[in-house]
Amino acid sequence: MHYEEKITLKNGREALIRNAAREDGKDVLDIYNITHEETDFLLSYPDEKGFDLSQEEEYLEEKAESEREVELIAIVDGKAVGIAGISAIGDKYKLKHRASFGISIVRDFWGLGIGKALSNACIKCALEAGYEQLELDVVGENEAALSLYKSLGYVEFGRNPRGFKSRITGYQELIYMMLQL
Repeated sequence: MHYEEKITLKNGREALIRNAAREDGKDVLDIYNITHEETDFLLSYPDEKGFDLSQEEEYLEEKAESEREVELIAIVDGKAVGIAGISAIGDKYKLKHRASFGISIVRDFWGLGIGKALSNACIKCALEAGYEQLELDVVGENEAALSLYKSLGYVEFGRNPRGFKSRITGYQELIYMMLQL
């Protein structure tokens, strides 16, 4: 699935959103490390990454060739600043209509519209891939993300009060959300 779009950010700068490719492997790993260090709202910590550069490059190549999954990258002034993607929840008939959504953006670029643009791009890709439902989970304290997801039409369908166990704050409630496409 191919995706490419230029957007103007709230600060007037231009961002390019496109498929992440094999050659973006190092940038994607850097974004992973930076974002997972900057916030406690993501699934894991930088020391839990569990994959190396060659594995990341292979993963990105598979995503770039997939018709049902996508990994997108946001680039501002030649610098990779965010990633987002959709992944199939399963390939069995009863699950093929569902995909999961994930996103992370470098803190210096929060609030500029990159999150919304990446989210909308993933929604377009999910529709193109034939999904009927996008799903995500978000830490209940992550008010900015909750506000974004609600503005895009996601609705809550459940909560897990002990969904994450943070090294910093202890248990974090996860809110499960879905978007019917």
